[in-house]
Amino acid sequence: MKYLSKNILTLCVALCWWYPMELSAQATATPTDAPKEGDALELTEAADRAMERGLQHLLSTQNPDGSWSNPEGDFKMAGTSLGLMAFMVKGHFPGFGRHAAALDRAKDFLLKHDKESPTGYAGAMYEHGLYTLALSELWGMTANKEDNKKIQVALERAVQVILRAQSPLGGWRYHARPDCGQDTSVTAMVFVSLASARQAGVLVPTETIDRVVGYLRDQVWNEQTGGFGYQGNTGTTLACTAGGAYAAQLCGMRDTEWVQASIRYLENSPKIFNPEELGYYFYTHYYAIQAMVQAGEEHYAKWYPQIRDALVSIQQPDGSWLEGKSKSYPHPTPMAIIILGTPHRYIPIYQE
Repeated sequence: MKYLSKNILTLCVALCWWYPMELSAQATATPTDAPKEGDALELTEAADRAMERGLQHLLSTQNPDGSWSNPEGDFKMAGTSLGLMAFMVKGHFPGFGRHAAALDRAKDFLLKHDKESPTGYAGAMYEHGLYTLALSELWGMTANKEDNKKIQVALERAVQVILRAQSPLGGWRYHARPDCGQDTSVTAMVFVSLASARQAGVLVPTETIDRVVGYLRDQVWNEQTGGFGYQGNTGTTLACTAGGAYAAQLCGMRDTEWVQASIRYLENSPKIFNPEELGYYFYTHYYAIQAMVQAGEEHYAKWYPQIRDALVSIQQPDGSWLEGKSKSYPHPTPMAIIILGTPHRYIPIYQE
């Protein structure tokens, strides 16, 4: 393996409170080109342009306080964390290069929250998971050494919130309490951030990981379909399967039959690349592309060209991506950029 930062190996996205909306007629994912040999490991010119347009859109919509949010000012922790990682996937980090000032403001927004929070909790567990993940990937990657120490402290506090909130069955749900239950979506989001922090050097007990494995395998994985359900192993969905598979791979279960069955479940879906048929489109592919990276080159090489060209085809004229007709949530644009940027491997979150 090759690692491009001190964090070694990590992972990555999502946000189940963003409900699927009616999809616009514009959102028809027809690949722009037939995949060519070698394309899987490279960005096409069209995809690279799409990423740059997406980053410009993020720059134009950044709030004065450094955050990203929806137009109503909600979901700032999630939007800012995802926005930072969208720039990082192209090698842009706080304090460096032409986007240094914008990324410094975003970093400062996250650190301001830690300073003001008595416990280090960043809100709903979805947002807290993304916040923890962004801190983990930022640690050691900023120009300001004093800020790197602050990031370490904030990250360690955020991890403690997660460890305290794990349910008896091994998962997580909306609030930072172990008596709140668990579901696949929140569990995947939270564990991805926890695994990232662990690989960055923060202590995460082996027992915590073992309990996650038990929850995913015994409570929400369906042996007949190979997919994962939201709560329980019935009603399996592509979104939960993508998140559950990736989390299980990061638990060290990549080569097990039950995880390989979940990869087949994703690959055999006839609607996986069509946003008119697939709810939670960006959320699903945010996890799925990383699950394919972990599954191996053969899987990734077949998957990436299809989602790459699909995303290019549904980008909006202003450089953004939308979940259907809604402009109410900040996740589609940074998620699309992160998915498109998978070949770069500039941050550990996208390394095998």
